[in-house]
Amino acid sequence: MNEHMKRKHVGFPEEGETSRRKRRTMTEFVQQNGPCSPQQSAIITDSVMKMLVADMRPLSMVEDRGFKSMISVLNPGYTLPSRTHFTNLVERKYQEAFQNVKDAISANESRIALTADIWTSIATEAFLGITCHYIAEEWKMISICLTTMPLEDRHTAANIAEWLEEVTERFEIPPQKIIGIVHDNGAKIVAAAKILADTHGWASIRCTGHTLQLVISAALKNPGIESAVSAARGLVEHFKKSELAGSKLKEKQKQMGTSEHKLLRDVSTRWNSTYYMVERLLEQRWPVTATLSDPSVAQRGKHYLDLKPDQWSILEELSSALKPFECGTVFMSGQEYVTLSSVPDLVKGLLRSNEGASFESSPLKSFQATATDQLQSRWKEILEHVPNTVILSSALDPRFRKLNFLSPEQIINVQAKVQTEALALRREMVVQQQMTTTSPVIRDAEPSTSTDSHSLLDVPLESGGSSEEEEGRLEEDINTQVRNEVQAYFAEKPLPKEGNPLSWWKGNQEKFPTLAKLAKSFLCIPGTSTPSERLFSAAGNIVCKKRASLSPKHVNMLTFLHSNTQFLEQ
Repeated sequence: MNEHMKRKHVGFPEEGETSRRKRRTMTEFVQQNGPCSPQQSAIITDSVMKMLVADMRPLSMVEDRGFKSMISVLNPGYTLPSRTHFTNLVERKYQEAFQNVKDAISANESRIALTADIWTSIATEAFLGITCHYIAEEWKMISICLTTMPLEDRHTAANIAEWLEEVTERFEIPPQKIIGIVHDNGAKIVAAAKILADTHGWASIRCTGHTLQLVISAALKNPGIESAVSAARGLVEHFKKSELAGSKLKEKQKQMGTSEHKLLRDVSTRWNSTYYMVERLLEQRWPVTATLSDPSVAQRGKHYLDLKPDQWSILEELSSALKPFECGTVFMSGQEYVTLSSVPDLVKGLLRSNEGASFESSPLKSFQATATDQLQSRWKEILEHVPNTVILSSALDPRFRKLNFLSPEQIINVQAKVQTEALALRREMVVQQQMTTTSPVIRDAEPSTSTDSHSLLDVPLESGGSSEEEEGRLEEDINTQVRNEVQAYFAEKPLPKEGNPLSWWKGNQEKFPTLAKLAKSFLCIPGTSTPSERLFSAAGNIVCKKRASLSPKHVNMLTFLHSNTQFLEQ
């Protein structure tokens, strides 16, 4: 530009000192702004802190040379605070978010559900993850991380129960406000849930995902299936370790027009990872076979890694058998929609799908029989010992209100239980309404003496006959209203399976006021303990090798902030 000005615009700018002062380098242009004001610095610092929390970056990142250089270029007038400052800022933000969470839970009038799970970090420190769930005023599902609590004592049932009580006390959640706790099938946490059920009446609900894990793990224990899966695992490992085989596989995928997907390894503790491994291997069967048949690969003596025809057949049937279970597991793992009410219908659907499948190989016939037996035995208590929390949740879900998975006698019992629960809730609502409406009158009437008025009317203070009659009429009215409401609800047509029960209740809460409030208490319960397990995914990223020395207190704070970002802006 300077040369152009010299050639085309002679005399502008003038040569000399004035001209040199007008020419600016890029650095001078960027640095023309002065130092940041305290307000600007606070905004930038807060933004950096939120980035560290949201992206789970180590706090030591603010001391990295590259990060400092980037900040200097973006805003030279800003001085990046030290790591200690950000640690203190995280602690302050945690206290603010903690209070916001407490206020939100306190403001919620419906009951809440908990999920709990235990995890061990890379630093061999144990943590108890707890989440809470409720349905807000606008019929939106709310999920909150309460804690990723470091555990120092033995994980006994009594200790786990005590830790759960400590967390609810810290957030000032009354025990009667908690409807139940969702947990896995571990003996200690099951025993802890039983203690809490006996002490506070919290329902103990076993994680559907973990139960399905046990069902499939038992069904996969067949020599034929284990041999085929083991062979598939060995084949995948070969392609993961051999650079030659991996590059040849990419060539064959391009030649055959197959999706250029990588083969997947499975994890022994997750049956669905085995399903994904088998599904991907079947997708890439012919490129894999062609790769192993290539002389440049086969000459290394690896052709024996290719699966036998009967093993490929077993894997094809296994993929077909596992697909319904995988779909059910993915659906039940959601936490933004209603899940627990779907459990009975899901189990019946899996039974129909499994029993209706036609398999040719004996290993898959064995899988079929074992899966059916496991499904029936592990959900026997829920489907036969009714009513229970799961079945009541289904009854209050307009999609399943007809309870077609139960016998006529069981349906009558469930409807009667719903009416009993609704009556108790309606009485509480009436009492609260009376307290709200009468409290101002009571304050105004305090100067007068009721004794004088009773003596003037010559009515004994202890008689109270009219009051008893009014209470009797009120009780009768409540019974009639609730009975009519329950009958009208169960008489309506069910919502289609793809419908949203929360949206339905939002539009019908005035028509069924008591049942709507009752539905909030039961439909908020998750079908799995996945929400608390997700905390450990975040905690695992926070407690990485670079931050293995991070204190348990700060692990809890960072996980809390990362999982509850909606409470940082309040």
